[in-house]
Amino acid sequence: MKSEIRKNIVFIITYIAIIIFALVNFEKILSILGYIINVLSPFLFGIILAFVLNVLVNFIEKKIFGKIKPSKTWKKVKRPISITLSLLLVILIIVFIMNLLIPQLKNSVSLFTESLPEYKEDVIGVLNKFDVTDSTINKVSEYLDNFSKVITDYIKGNSKDVITVTTEVATSIVEIISKAIIAIVFAIYMIAQKETLRRQFDKLMNAYLKPKNIDKINTVAVTANKTFSNFVTGQCLEALIFGSLCFIGMLIFGFPYAPTISVLIGFTALIPIFGAFIGTALGAFLILMVSPIKAILFVVFIIILQQIEGNFIYPKVVGKSVGLSGMWVLLSVTVGASVGGILGLLIATPLCSLLYSFLTQIVNDRIRKNKIVSKVEEKKT
Repeated sequence: MKSEIRKNIVFIITYIAIIIFALVNFEKILSILGYIINVLSPFLFGIILAFVLNVLVNFIEKKIFGKIKPSKTWKKVKRPISITLSLLLVILIIVFIMNLLIPQLKNSVSLFTESLPEYKEDVIGVLNKFDVTDSTINKVSEYLDNFSKVITDYIKGNSKDVITVTTEVATSIVEIISKAIIAIVFAIYMIAQKETLRRQFDKLMNAYLKPKNIDKINTVAVTANKTFSNFVTGQCLEALIFGSLCFIGMLIFGFPYAPTISVLIGFTALIPIFGAFIGTALGAFLILMVSPIKAILFVVFIIILQQIEGNFIYPKVVGKSVGLSGMWVLLSVTVGASVGGILGLLIATPLCSLLYSFLTQIVNDRIRKNKIVSKVEEKKT
């Protein structure tokens, strides 16, 4: 009895000491965690990419190649072919979007340059309507006439800053590309050897863990795999719906570049809740080159559509696929974005769904246990 009391006291003292240490060194702990996450970020993105590609690989293996008679040779080449086709599909989608976007950007810039005189007349006309003084109008007119000269002078006068910014951007691009390559290679290895990895983890658990704990871990793994797979499927469906609604709305209101911008917004909508705003910025820039008024109206249209999609469509489609209500989906995405940026956005909803499932199971087991205990006590009395 005394030994148990001593153990409890030691545990409480240790627990309090750890909390005090964490509070005192909170900033250092956060910086260390940030450094570790930054180092492991390619592998974390690789795991996420593996879950996404695994959905496509499973579909190709089961639905497309499922009817082919199995053989030794086919069993060896089926997985590499499925992975290759999945990667090609993703690359083709990205290339298709870039081919839509880049020519439109070039055309919009050219159109903007050609339309500068018309913009100048429109701006001066608006200023005249508001009875702006002649001196102000002359200054605005002079500024618009020397628009290109102003930019050139700025670049010449700040050449060092431009070089510095260019160097930093180039370094960032190289870093992003290298991390992306590592993530893709790691994801391919994970998918290609997922059965081997499963056997290795099973061996490790059988060697060091009790059967009861192994069952719990296997339950967590199965639930996590199902949750993340459902999330990927639901997110792709939601992006398709949002892009389609955007296309229909742009046609109704007569916005230019409807196909290009709708595809772009649908693609960026793969980032939960907030992704469509990235596409909105690019879409507004394209329309701005044609008509500033239409660009403003387009932003208002997307904001309204985003509110409808975020509060009704997204919670129903993605929330239903991962077993979460709309409130928890919105909460998880907001917190995930604040804590982990893009990575937090990607994993927040499925992770919240996973925690929600386990918490629900624990609560239900607890209620069931309390009911059994109460029934036993009633029988005793």
